[in-house]
Amino acid sequence: MSPNSNSEQPTQQEQLYSLLQIVILLTVGVIAIWLIGDLMMIIFAATLTAIILKGLATIVRKHTHLAHWLALTIVLILIVGIISAVILTSGPQINEQIIKLKHALGTQVGTFRDRLHNNPLGDMIMNYLPNSIGGGSNNSNAHFTLGSRIAGSMTGFITSVFGVLGTIFVVFIAGLYFAASPNLYGNGLLRLFPGRQRPKIRKLLMVGGHALWSWTAGQSLDMLVVGICSFIGLSIIGVPLALALGFVAGMANFIPYIGAIIGAVPAVLIGFSQGNKEGILVIILYCIIQFLEGNVLSPLIQKHTVKMPPAITILSQTVFGTILGMPGLILASPLTAAILAIMDASTPKLKSDEELPPIE
Repeated sequence: MSPNSNSEQPTQQEQLYSLLQIVILLTVGVIAIWLIGDLMMIIFAATLTAIILKGLATIVRKHTHLAHWLALTIVLILIVGIISAVILTSGPQINEQIIKLKHALGTQVGTFRDRLHNNPLGDMIMNYLPNSIGGGSNNSNAHFTLGSRIAGSMTGFITSVFGVLGTIFVVFIAGLYFAASPNLYGNGLLRLFPGRQRPKIRKLLMVGGHALWSWTAGQSLDMLVVGICSFIGLSIIGVPLALALGFVAGMANFIPYIGAIIGAVPAVLIGFSQGNKEGILVIILYCIIQFLEGNVLSPLIQKHTVKMPPAITILSQTVFGTILGMPGLILASPLTAAILAIMDASTPKLKSDEELPPIE
């Protein structure tokens, strides 16, 4: 046996062992998500909150050289102050517009459905659609059902923010404790692994945490830009409830790709309620915003954050949304970003002769 084969044997065994570890961890993770998915989502949300708070505190420390606890206190004061200022200045207006938006969606869906039935092509399309989404015959019950469903689905994630205060409180408090003493909880987690595996697990935890912080920072900027552009564009077009619609568009953009559709549908419906011209202009506006977001803003952000393939993002949203419902859909993208970063750091890179040939 040649020396080369002896030297290659341990490397192959290590690669096989690493692959086996990944398969086992993924299997255990899928089973855990299936059995205690809701609890795991709360823990993950608390971890994400802790990473955001710690990241902001680190920024404060870089500019002030303060202790961690003092920097974290300043971050909390700033967050509470900003939220309080928004609530006092724009909160009543946003809340009032969201309530009006929910009622408007419930009524405008029926009007839009009547317009389709009055058109031969639209009537044919509606007759082929199932009753569950408003198809079939033209009747008031269908209007009510479809309008209620769309109004609930499009604004439900906003109202649910104020409806599950208990869960949000638990997530925030747990995240605050995680951020205040990250080493305490991180070291406790590392003790669950064998001694020789701890350095590698520690590295992967750091990689996952950095990926979550990068993704959240980039997505927050993306949400802010989309929300502001939507508000300005809708105001110029003359669509009512522009502030609420811009707020919905920005918040919905936390969910990549799918969120763009969720945020656009209410604005399109309200736009068509003002007239065909306004409705078409709203569609054009959101197409332009999403085109610029997908081809200009996102690539610029991803240069400094986490690059996620679109197909994997959509599939992860489908899988986690199916298993865990709305919480899974909301948290699917940051969770996938962390998983991709960890897998990239824990698996060997492909050599040039191992990669698939480029498509000509």
